[in-house]
Amino acid sequence: MTLHTAPAVHEDGYVPSERRIARERYRRARTRRATAIAATSTLVTGAVLFLLITGSPGWTRTKETFFSAHYARVAFPQVMEGLWLNLRLLAVCGAAVLVFGLLLAVARTLRGPVFFPVRALATAYTDFFRGLPLIICLLMVVFGVPALRLEGVTTDPVLLGGAALVLTYSAYVAEVFRAGIESVHPSQRAAARSLGLSSGQALRFVVLPQAVRRVVPPLLNDLVSLQKDTGLVSIAGAVDAVYAAQIIASKDFNYTPYVVAGLVFVALTIPMTRLTDWVTARMDRRRAQGGIV
Repeated sequence: MTLHTAPAVHEDGYVPSERRIARERYRRARTRRATAIAATSTLVTGAVLFLLITGSPGWTRTKETFFSAHYARVAFPQVMEGLWLNLRLLAVCGAAVLVFGLLLAVARTLRGPVFFPVRALATAYTDFFRGLPLIICLLMVVFGVPALRLEGVTTDPVLLGGAALVLTYSAYVAEVFRAGIESVHPSQRAAARSLGLSSGQALRFVVLPQAVRRVVPPLLNDLVSLQKDTGLVSIAGAVDAVYAAQIIASKDFNYTPYVVAGLVFVALTIPMTRLTDWVTARMDRRRAQGGIV
């Protein structure tokens, strides 16, 4: 005998049809089936990788060199102490990169022949620092600036390393902002000017709010990359998480501290990556509903 459950009655009196109830039941069953398949596939893949790695001929030596619990316990406090420097660099350099990158993008989008020198300088800047490898930029700034022996110019490796990060990443972020500015339809600017706004007011109150909103996901991606590259200041001698791991590893010739430092950076990157995904999905939903111009 087949049992039929009475359809649920909503507070507003709405009673879903049998067809809708069956459709929702089918969707829930399909979701449960997809979840079960994904979990099983993940477990099988993980088991195969575990057996493949642990069954390799050099696994015992690799485990002692890279995954030693003893050296992990020794390195963790010092790596975390050095990580504080990376976090401070991320906060200060991230803010500087966003401001400088936005100014560069605005300079590149200025109109009129009188602004040609400004546009040319901004273009040359972005082309140069986007093409220059970050490691070379760091070496040139960290070791080249102190070699000039200029009075009043700092020789602090942390400040110089942060300056190199700002120089490079502001070029990337400027192009992201410029893409957002140019994605705003010209009619928006024309409508603002027809309402009596000056060119600067149209840019500030009409164009930039829309442009920034559209490029939030790629900006967050750049900040994730900046977070990882703050570890490169260790080449200047600044004791960050990477350099703290290097000090410990050089004493005992064990690379476990590097693994600890790498896992700490991964643990920091995952929340920012999930935040980027959430922001992107939220903006896509709002755009699909017509909530974002």
